[in-house]
Amino acid sequence: MKLRCSGLLLALLLPVLSPAQSGPAITRVNPTNWWVGMKNPNVQLLVYGPQAGTLTYTITYPGVKLVKTNSVDNPNYAFLDLGIAATAKPGKVQIVGKKGGLTITRTWELRARTASPKGQGVTDADFIYLAMPDRFANGDPSNDKFADMADPNMDRANPFFRHGGDLQGAAQHIGYLKDLGVTAVWFTPVLENNQPLTNEGGTMRAAYHGYGFTDQYNVDQRLGGNAAYKSFVDQAHAAGLKVVQDAVYNHVGQNHWILQDLPMKSWLHQWPTYTNTSYKQQPITDPYAAQLDKKVMLDGWFVPFLPDLNQQNPYVANYLIENAIWSVENFGVDAWRIDTYMYNDQPFMNRCNAALLAEYPRIHIFGESAVSNVVDQAYYVRNKVAFPFKSNQPGGLDFVLEGGLLGALKDVGKPEATSWDGGPQRVYQALAQDALYQDPTKLVTFLDNHDHNRYLSEVGEDFDKYKIGLTWLLTTRGIPSMYYGTEILMKNFKDPTDAEVRRDFPGGWPADKENKFTAAGRSAKENEAFDFVKKLATYRRDHQVLHSGKLMQYLPENGLYAYFRYDATGTVLVATNATDKAASLPTARFAERMAGFTKARNVLTGETIGSLTTLQLPAKTALVLELLK
Repeated sequence: MKLRCSGLLLALLLPVLSPAQSGPAITRVNPTNWWVGMKNPNVQLLVYGPQAGTLTYTITYPGVKLVKTNSVDNPNYAFLDLGIAATAKPGKVQIVGKKGGLTITRTWELRARTASPKGQGVTDADFIYLAMPDRFANGDPSNDKFADMADPNMDRANPFFRHGGDLQGAAQHIGYLKDLGVTAVWFTPVLENNQPLTNEGGTMRAAYHGYGFTDQYNVDQRLGGNAAYKSFVDQAHAAGLKVVQDAVYNHVGQNHWILQDLPMKSWLHQWPTYTNTSYKQQPITDPYAAQLDKKVMLDGWFVPFLPDLNQQNPYVANYLIENAIWSVENFGVDAWRIDTYMYNDQPFMNRCNAALLAEYPRIHIFGESAVSNVVDQAYYVRNKVAFPFKSNQPGGLDFVLEGGLLGALKDVGKPEATSWDGGPQRVYQALAQDALYQDPTKLVTFLDNHDHNRYLSEVGEDFDKYKIGLTWLLTTRGIPSMYYGTEILMKNFKDPTDAEVRRDFPGGWPADKENKFTAAGRSAKENEAFDFVKKLATYRRDHQVLHSGKLMQYLPENGLYAYFRYDATGTVLVATNATDKAASLPTARFAERMAGFTKARNVLTGETIGSLTTLQLPAKTALVLELLK
């Protein structure tokens, strides 16, 4: 996530604890419930209410033990450490708090775990579709806006306001995603963002992107709430699709309910005066870095209206970790994408990752570390480098490969395509450094996202380049991810505003004049693009060799680049001509991978090629050939 800074400075920098209120009460318990049979038998409850921290607590329930009551600076909070025995049964647990002659009882539920799918993970056999719920489809206009929320606006004519898209609308288009060849859906965050409009560069902007949480236990009601999210996940699973949840640990929204009455000053990273992060990750891996530069990078606030959480505070850490587990168990999501990964405290991230993997061994975790070099990217995932700190994150977003792909595509058809380190050589070089990762196939690859220029615009709206890049994305190693609308040629640059790359999907609203969810609503060129993605994605889905086979690449020569995906089930050759002229590609130097094959089938056209001695490559083209004997 990337957001522009405003001049806003929160009073939260030096919070003042709220005064004692008359009469203790319990108004909130988080997690809102838990389950029997979890691998970790311990859970820490955050109990909140006026003077809730001054109560003496007891719990009498078979198999549930109150191990410790923790008091903190703010008397409105208590943190209760519970132990849940393997013998505990589902039921209503009564949390009893006493003070003098006053007794307060709060019901908290232990539930039975369901057998429904959860934590299935995504692998290199998947194809992820990234969408912003507010901009994808509106299935329930009744939840477009609420007068009692901090931002009561909804106006599709204003690119910076909410537009009314929701989870019900997304569910109505699961069939569209399935038809495209998608196997997993990733939404930008769906949790409550009860944030006011922020003044960014003189423009009032809504938090429709979802990255400023105000309550981790509630899905935003403008998206349909918890029930709509659970329904979407269930419908996606029934259709054979997985769901990726977008998580944020580094910060919360300025309107987060906890920030209105902080448990303790150390809940946030505090500075004498407001300090922004430097956004520069280099000091983290730099062996010569100053400690101050590391601290500013990690503990500085991302922007003034997103207060920075102190994950070294054990209560903060427990709160975030338990919410992650609760989300997977409650909603049944399959994978976990982590926003601003490199800005988090890394020992905390290892602890959180380990907790999720202990409960859901198949879940995939991949974070956003927007770096431009392989060393820094490898630092934040399981790697083979002798770093002082060793990350346990299974995967990550592959920004390095994105840079190589886009750089190569910009050179296509130009003299740079045949230069020493230009054109396809940029892709080759990015992949050639995969030895630093423990498992590069767990990296999530992409050509654009909600923070970047749209892919079609990046390649100059050149349809030949568009097809080459998508061919590379869907045939090289890793887990490919595509931003919504790429398949129908949505375009635009993020400058002057991010809103330009977050436009509504045409047809997602009943009043739309065009419905590009249907072939009839798309232009001939848009249908050609859709069919191209569908053809390649479907082949990739149905052929193990293309998504999970080994990768062998050959040094590009004269702008021609060839690589192979191969395993016991078959061999696929991807051959690219990045020049502006047709070219012949002799295959003798590929004998290591082509020996025994005499012909091939063009995956995209169905054409049979009867001789493999020399391949004819049209200008600015990538061929995908299934080799045959």
